[in-house]
Amino acid sequence: MLLCPPFVYLAAAARWLEGSPIALGAQSLSEHGAGAYTGEVAGSMLKDVGCQYVIIGHSERRTLYGETDAVVTAKFRAAQAVGLVPIVCVGETLAEREAGRTEAVVTRQMRAIIDAMGGAAFALAVVAYEPVWAIGTGRTATPEQAQEVHALIRRLLAGGDATIAPTVRILYGGSVKGANARELFAQKDIDGGLVGGASLDAADFLRIFAAAA
Repeated sequence: MLLCPPFVYLAAAARWLEGSPIALGAQSLSEHGAGAYTGEVAGSMLKDVGCQYVIIGHSERRTLYGETDAVVTAKFRAAQAVGLVPIVCVGETLAEREAGRTEAVVTRQMRAIIDAMGGAAFALAVVAYEPVWAIGTGRTATPEQAQEVHALIRRLLAGGDATIAPTVRILYGGSVKGANARELFAQKDIDGGLVGGASLDAADFLRIFAAAA
């Protein structure tokens, strides 16, 4: 299990989690390493407060802050350079799904990193499929829709490095809740959940945890 609180709560969360099996991660990081980048949070800083993981390419970072595939790739590289495990988020908008472009969008997002870093780089990474149209909307991809995209991601990983593709964890991150977690996690290529809003409801989150267990 992994907890990814906002930057300002990382140090406190690290103290709370000390001695527990729960890992600590951040919600983003700077693509820059050393240098004067006022207001940015470098991967080395995240390591200093005890982070092991970092989310990159979350749909809100892509849509609200204009993070391109190139920026996400740079953040992937920056995370791994300091020993952080990147959790790479990919997914399509509602307009892209309705236009039949889901496969093209997810392929483009994945290939940007695979082409730049090599498929073997995903041996120390996690992928999260988060359909943008299902985040915080209450709408959820059906287990079949989610599995279809997860299987695509697994094939893309295999194209980069067939030896690591079966072992890469691929998470589903679109309005996972206690009511749908068991069906989602039963799919062949869904290895867990990237849980947002439901993590703030203790009872619902425990149902998700039980489904994963």
